[in-house]
Amino acid sequence: MYMARERKEIIIDPTRPQNPIAAVFKRIFMASAAIVAFLIVWEVAARLELTSVPTFFPPISAIAAALADEAAKGFLWTNILISLRRALIGFGFGLLVAIPLGLAIGWYRFFGDLLNPLLQLFRNLPTLALLPVFMMFFGIGEFSKVLVILWTVLWYTLLNTISGVRAVDPQFIKAARSMGTGNLRLFATVVLPAALPFIFTGVRISATVSILVLIAAEMMGANSGLGYAMFFYQGNFLIPQMFGYIFVMAIIGTALNFILEHVEKSAFRWRDDAGST
Repeated sequence: MYMARERKEIIIDPTRPQNPIAAVFKRIFMASAAIVAFLIVWEVAARLELTSVPTFFPPISAIAAALADEAAKGFLWTNILISLRRALIGFGFGLLVAIPLGLAIGWYRFFGDLLNPLLQLFRNLPTLALLPVFMMFFGIGEFSKVLVILWTVLWYTLLNTISGVRAVDPQFIKAARSMGTGNLRLFATVVLPAALPFIFTGVRISATVSILVLIAAEMMGANSGLGYAMFFYQGNFLIPQMFGYIFVMAIIGTALNFILEHVEKSAFRWRDDAGST
């Protein structure tokens, strides 16, 4: 009887809060298990030369060693900083253009109807197809790369901003107007807060896509940056270094998206709370 009572006491109550440290380690394990398994399979397949072109399929350990050598020489950090600087400049200018323009188009119907055909025409132009045009007119310097990122950021953020403004519940606007709220205050206190989740979604998508477009621009015409380094090593058949820079790009894009997702969830947690009530 004593043993039975003791066993009952050590049964874990599922409703009790778990150890936060254990919960963090569990999330880390669940998030990294598939990646670790993928890297192990890659390493074993490369070591056993299971591919038809083993020269172009180096093991993960060789890629890591090549990347560590790039970091030790400083090349990796230099290229990362150059690419991030270009991305941030183009991203910032893109937001400065896209958000005010999107708010204006979404709020003023006449303005939106007037520009909509032109916007639909431009948004369907593939950015990568415009890269040679930008470089032909503006050269292969920094300005053309910043302009490419600006163009990319413009459309994702602009269209989400327009959708956010037009998705505001008309009942909220009528209620605010019935209380004598002026246009400027109505826009600042009702329309803009309601559109912010849409705007931030466009910003998050733009941030990750801008990195990819910048890499393509650096591959086509640059003498520095992550895209240039990857293209250089590919052209010189330094395959471990090439794969190393590919992994770095993937890590940067994933980290950026992860950070922005958590910022979005923290900033707009009220949406989930309102939806669950």
